[in-house]
Amino acid sequence: MPVRYERPVSQSAYSSRRLALYSLLFFVVASVLHRFGSFETPLFLAVAAVAAAVTVVATLMACVGLSMLWRYGARGGAASAQAILVSLPILGATGWMARDYLETPPIYDVATDLARPPQWLEESKVDQSWLGPRLPPGEADRLLQQAAYPGLTGRRYEGGLDRVYAAARQVALDMGVRITAERGGPSDDLRALPSGQTSGPAADAPDVVPVPEPRPDIEAFLAAAQPQDAFIQGAHRTLVFGFRQDIVIRLHEEEETTLVDVRVAARYGRHDLGGGAALIAAYLKALDAALLGLAGG
Repeated sequence: MPVRYERPVSQSAYSSRRLALYSLLFFVVASVLHRFGSFETPLFLAVAAVAAAVTVVATLMACVGLSMLWRYGARGGAASAQAILVSLPILGATGWMARDYLETPPIYDVATDLARPPQWLEESKVDQSWLGPRLPPGEADRLLQQAAYPGLTGRRYEGGLDRVYAAARQVALDMGVRITAERGGPSDDLRALPSGQTSGPAADAPDVVPVPEPRPDIEAFLAAAQPQDAFIQGAHRTLVFGFRQDIVIRLHEEEETTLVDVRVAARYGRHDLGGGAALIAAYLKALDAALLGLAGG
């Protein structure tokens, strides 16, 4: 009577494939909703962490399945290989973020001017949820930035404020920054005029002549006439996962030049994974190209 050999079946291999598929599905859906929908970052990070943990378990179970195949010839080798293949995107994204977390300083706010960072026109107030509260950046954070990004400094361009402001604003728009607030730009004086009124002489004289007031203090008048800093504030989202970043651009005119400083802060969490410095470097590089020939020391 012939003896028929029955191959054992590795349940770990088939279970690993199911777990890997489910975790990849959850991760992709959460990523799409976070990038293009209303999925907030704390919730996305929680789902991503669970998906990464399940993926690690699925990978270990797939390795058990391959071991069973090698040692006992158990069925499930293809399922184990498929589980590992499906796990690669999540494992790769997790490893990428872990590398950035370890190689970049634990700060969320980066600026080109450490002594006098550009101030926000509008503070972003969001619920940090389980990420926990975070303190405003202090001296220790600035020292960490200086050590990690010593070359992250502002730019000085030859040219008036109006020209550099227009280029800075256009570069921000080209990089996908959604401008939320502006102050001190060349068009502020025109926006401040009442509707229908121009900066030229009035067409009609007033019906009632105002009573003359005392002459204002000349020093206060000259101080008020000094040029003020111009600001452009906006919101930016990273390309892949859509992490939100707040950015403010400050322009300061000095004689024939304009100094540009940039500040970027991650909206959630206490670690920006190096995204703030990368955004500032990319912005200043694009601004250099837009103002080619005007960059100074």
